[in-house]
Amino acid sequence: MAGRTRTTKKLAQRIDLNYFKRLYPIPRWRRILSVALVALGLVWLLFGREKPYNAGPLAHSHAMLGKNCAACHVSSTVFGKKVTDQACLACHDGPAHNAQQTFTPACTECHVEHQGSFKLAATRDESCTQCHADLKTKNGSTKFAAKVTSFDGGHPEFKIPKDPGTVKLNHEVHLKKDLRGMHGPVQLKCADCHKSSGAYMEPIDYQKACAECHPLVYDRRFEEPAPHKKPEVVVEYVTKKFTDYIAQHPEEVHMAEPADPRIMRPPIPPAKDAAEWISRRVEDTKQLLWRKSCKECHVETFKEGAALPEIPNAAIPARWMKSAWFDHDSHQMVACAECHAKTATSKETSDVLLPAIATCRRCHNSSADAADARCSECHFYHDWTKEKRPEGRSFDVLSGAIRQ
Repeated sequence: MAGRTRTTKKLAQRIDLNYFKRLYPIPRWRRILSVALVALGLVWLLFGREKPYNAGPLAHSHAMLGKNCAACHVSSTVFGKKVTDQACLACHDGPAHNAQQTFTPACTECHVEHQGSFKLAATRDESCTQCHADLKTKNGSTKFAAKVTSFDGGHPEFKIPKDPGTVKLNHEVHLKKDLRGMHGPVQLKCADCHKSSGAYMEPIDYQKACAECHPLVYDRRFEEPAPHKKPEVVVEYVTKKFTDYIAQHPEEVHMAEPADPRIMRPPIPPAKDAAEWISRRVEDTKQLLWRKSCKECHVETFKEGAALPEIPNAAIPARWMKSAWFDHDSHQMVACAECHAKTATSKETSDVLLPAIATCRRCHNSSADAADARCSECHFYHDWTKEKRPEGRSFDVLSGAIRQ
């Protein structure tokens, strides 16, 4: 049997020269899908939602900048533009935290944008504890706690300041049951004297809180009390009142004046004339007010040779803790006595009736069901007493209508 003859020509005829040009099912679908995915991506970019490639919505305070990224993102990097401190300071001042701090974080390290509608000042505790967990200063010393990691982790007891006020007050007396009032027994409540103005209490005002029970009555001839003002103003006021009165009742000049037990004055004979009568009445008023009524609450200083006493301003602080802040409005569901527990038994004016830290920790702690206990709830980073208003930018520039 003769063998098959294999020649180059016959072998070449067996080779399919279009093999690599022909599209088989798998390569064909791979090509179709590649083109389709690219087309789908283009459609998504042109007509789809921006969420997949957007960093996230801005905080409410920056909502007006939503379509003007360049208002904040001004410094180019490899993958985009970052926010610099200068961009923030163009609209907001950022006073230094403390002259002795060894490290100053960038604005965006603490105030993280594109997290939705929330308060940018509500920073994470890590922003604070990166320094305060092991506090270092330029001069090597500090008056603050050096190892604070959280409100219930290393935070010191509140430092209660000394009362700088000059007004004398006994809380126990004022909170007694059946306290004698001008029109019968009364039961005072905290809110009768302490009025909220929002976060803090309004300054104590004599007309609103004191006058109803402590009117500056000075003479039986007048129903209207003396004004609660500086001594020279009071003297001028009562002098005019007596002058006007005696002009209308001249017959009283020649009448003897009965004893006045309020100032331990015995009866006195009739005055020689209207001027003497007025002088006597004014002197009686000064004795009553300076030596009794005003002295009940105020510290008076009688300098040698001075006709009138010096009465310092009340100097009651509106804010007791200078390194922290507190919002009474946010705590209005809590009874005053829950935090100011010693008020009803306080007899001394020098008592500063602020709560201890344990009182706050009953609600504010790190447990899952507790009220917020972040540093930013009570503390500010920036020293706003040194705030300087920036020049600002126009709304058109901020919104992107006009490019700088």
